[in-house]
Amino acid sequence: MELSIIIVNYNVKHFLEQCLHSVQKASKNMASEIIVVDNNSVDGSAQLIREKFPDIQFIQNIENVGFSKANNQGIKLSEGKYILLLNPDTVVEEDTFEKVLSYMDTHTDVGGLGVKMIDGKGTFLPESKRGLPTPWVAFYKMFGLSKLFPKSKKFGKYHLSYLNENEIHEVDVLAGAFMLMRKSALDKVGLLDETFFMYGEDIDLSYRIQLGGYKNIYFPETTIIHYKGESTKKGSLNYVKVFYNAMIIFAKKHFPGGKAGIFALLIQMAIYFRALISISRRIFEKVYLPVLDGLLIFAGFTFITPIWENLRFNTITYYPPEFLQMVVPAYSLFFLLGILFSGGYKKPVDLYKIARGILWGLISILLVYSLVDEKYRFSRALILLGSLWTWFSLLLFRLIFHWLKVKSFRLDIKRSRKIAIVGHSKEAGRVKQILEKTQIESELAGFIALDKTDRGENYIGELNQLHEIIRINRIDEIIFCAENLSSAEIIKAMLALTQLDVDYKIAPPESISIIGSNSIHTAGDLYVVNMNAISKAGNKRKKRLLDIEFALLFLLVSPLLIWFFKQKGNFGTNIFGVLSGKKSWIGYIPETETFETLPAIKNGILHPGDLFSEINLDKEKMAQLNMLYARNYRALTDAEILLKAWKNLDRK
Repeated sequence: MELSIIIVNYNVKHFLEQCLHSVQKASKNMASEIIVVDNNSVDGSAQLIREKFPDIQFIQNIENVGFSKANNQGIKLSEGKYILLLNPDTVVEEDTFEKVLSYMDTHTDVGGLGVKMIDGKGTFLPESKRGLPTPWVAFYKMFGLSKLFPKSKKFGKYHLSYLNENEIHEVDVLAGAFMLMRKSALDKVGLLDETFFMYGEDIDLSYRIQLGGYKNIYFPETTIIHYKGESTKKGSLNYVKVFYNAMIIFAKKHFPGGKAGIFALLIQMAIYFRALISISRRIFEKVYLPVLDGLLIFAGFTFITPIWENLRFNTITYYPPEFLQMVVPAYSLFFLLGILFSGGYKKPVDLYKIARGILWGLISILLVYSLVDEKYRFSRALILLGSLWTWFSLLLFRLIFHWLKVKSFRLDIKRSRKIAIVGHSKEAGRVKQILEKTQIESELAGFIALDKTDRGENYIGELNQLHEIIRINRIDEIIFCAENLSSAEIIKAMLALTQLDVDYKIAPPESISIIGSNSIHTAGDLYVVNMNAISKAGNKRKKRLLDIEFALLFLLVSPLLIWFFKQKGNFGTNIFGVLSGKKSWIGYIPETETFETLPAIKNGILHPGDLFSEINLDKEKMAQLNMLYARNYRALTDAEILLKAWKNLDRK
């Protein structure tokens, strides 16, 4: 066996499907095996593997054992001369494996190899090549010096940013997303250290490969897509703590006592430093816009007041200093509170809510004005003039910054995304149907043919004209049909268009998902047929609330209701199962083949089929009912099922 590919999956089913399609293409001409280890996913990953990839070796864990242990499970089962640890949110080129194995075969001193990685927009991922995180290297990274001076050999050691990303280099650390290793090297240095649950295990193993007398190589002659950020929010404080604590484990393991202590101290400082920055950023993001609005309102009153005094009273000192010092700040506060309660400070910016908030503020000011003592009533005219200024300046302020494309001032404008599909007519038509069945707002600009022989309906150009097509048609998003295009062609196109503000997605063959990812920090965008409604956070909350309400109702009337059931123990168990969150009153119809296309929900006691108990439902009708339930979820539907099928509440 030449190559063993080990993929650890955790709740990224649709990315795994795309990954496996690319891996099968890349390994078809060599003696290889694919081993998928699933860490107790609840998104239907197991069903996907069994139904679409039955020839793959599959290990299904009953709990999340972590990245290191799961990979070790696969390595122990493997038989290949080379072992590849591959993330499920990756796409490899068709000749990736041939190129990397050829290099390894001719360089016997190499123990580990990593490749060039790009994100879903074609941007190079700096973690493709990394240096050893010694205390000072880690310090430069954690406190931002490596980012400020990327070309410095002193400060840029963490990501080796001073090395050319398109040239082969010897490096210290390989990325766990694509980590090719010689089996004989692993036999010598050992498997992944299971002390690392997540993060740090790739650094530890890379270092041990070097200690074993082997080299680690960064090999950019093939490129893979890595949809970075699918499983973890990289900007979160929790991520910072988990990652840096993994670094402490590494330091204690490999550095002498004094160095390890310094390293641990630096990391603790970094965690507190990051926490302080995070908290400060959140406070700033909450208050900076109201503060700017308040200053703008105050500046307007300061400008308008002397002009009004001069026009009305032929003087600029008619109103006492307390008017600007105390009354105008109070007016400003009323306007700001009106905007706040109107939802005007939520993102994206909604001009209607801001205008409504200003109106509420004006009404509040006039109400208070009518109630206070006459000595505090200065001028209704100034209130109205100030309100007009507030309305005009705050809306104009936001429009200008939206026009300047400042992200935090993006207006809430409902605009359909303009999409073009690259592929042969038949497959492009299938992808178009998937888009139509999803709930995204989109406009199909047309199809992009692969060559001159494939100019189908709605043809707008050929693949070699992609740059011009995007620019002229103002395309927001390109969808590549993986059935017709190789991964290498897709990656080549993405790399050529990195300067354009356009998103990319890939439609795997025979799949109902369209997958993409916008940046290194965002989870991949995913279009899936019939999955939007029940998977919405609001619907999940409604469903859970309904479960609890009915469980409490049934518990309250159980002394009477229990006598209607044959399996009285099951009825009581179901009530407490729902209250604890282990079950739901309503779930999918079991024993159907649609779970891979549906969002995960808890097992139900009743199901949509109970609405049609008098009809003998075949598998196709049951599958349709499940799809309709997921797509058009309504809390009233759950209530209807409960009322009609309540006699089955003792179902096991």
